[in-house]
Amino acid sequence: MRHFSDPAQGRHAPLRELHNGEWMDYAESPARFEAILQALGPGEPARDFGLDPILAVHDPAYLAFLREAHALWRAAGRTGDALGYVFPVVARRPLDLERIDARMGAYSMDVSTPVAAGTWAAAYGGAQSALSAMDAVLGGDASAFALCRPPGHHCGADYMGGYCYLNNAAIAARAAQARGISRVAILDVDYHHGNGTQDIFYEDGDVLFASIHAHPKNDFPFYWGHADERGAGPGEGKTLNLPLPQGTDWTAYAPALDTALDAVRAHGADLLVVSFGADTFVGDPISHFKLTREDYAAMGARIAALGLPSVVVMEGGYAVDALGANVAAFLGGWD
Repeated sequence: MRHFSDPAQGRHAPLRELHNGEWMDYAESPARFEAILQALGPGEPARDFGLDPILAVHDPAYLAFLREAHALWRAAGRTGDALGYVFPVVARRPLDLERIDARMGAYSMDVSTPVAAGTWAAAYGGAQSALSAMDAVLGGDASAFALCRPPGHHCGADYMGGYCYLNNAAIAARAAQARGISRVAILDVDYHHGNGTQDIFYEDGDVLFASIHAHPKNDFPFYWGHADERGAGPGEGKTLNLPLPQGTDWTAYAPALDTALDAVRAHGADLLVVSFGADTFVGDPISHFKLTREDYAAMGARIAALGLPSVVVMEGGYAVDALGANVAAFLGGWD
């Protein structure tokens, strides 16, 4: 399988995050990017498709802010990474805010997604990697892999969160729609629910979003990903959430995967975008499923058996020493 990345993706390097109420070293580190490259080889450089495909998903004001947030933080005399701490959970609306702290909160959903000096360049490179993989598939390849880093599935049209700044899977899906693909399915197999992707497509009847993830009553992002969230308006019935308990292994995971794959078939999808997270791994330091490397190979094979043109977009996975081999095992299912 061809794979695409941009060297700028290694430039996003926040120092710390607030995780489960404690400050810790930033888990979504550049080492993740390097580990996957070492396992797969250098691959192909992402092409630059510009801002227009990103603007098809994300609010222009949000993108403008994301590009300048770190510089504004430093201009205000602050040190370290830009990080919000006040969030408008009630009466959220556009406001002409000046202080960087206020603007960070207005465009954030959590305190685990700081903006560092290289964040915009890395996020932009990740989006171009997703677009390059989509371009390869629309050009005739059966499948392609986008080594996106930072990940994307937690951020919405106008907010960042969960280590995510640009929603790479959504950007790829919208690009496919723009080029005439009428029905797209997004299958999210990261440990955490892809709340941003769900948010973007919640009322789109042409895009199925199916997610298998840790039950949000116990795990991030908590407020989204419950089974009763099924879409709205034209998109009603086009969101499928399959939350599973902590400790889930392949025996319990595989039936949920079959349910999701059945939904993809029923949708009549012409193309599949897979948000793949290797944080379902038994050794992942911040997650609580028990999948093994052999399970990733089986998962990849089952998804590939759909026979759909497929773009695989990298999401989470924080057991760095095992990450490259786990990604390779998953992608091997398409061989």
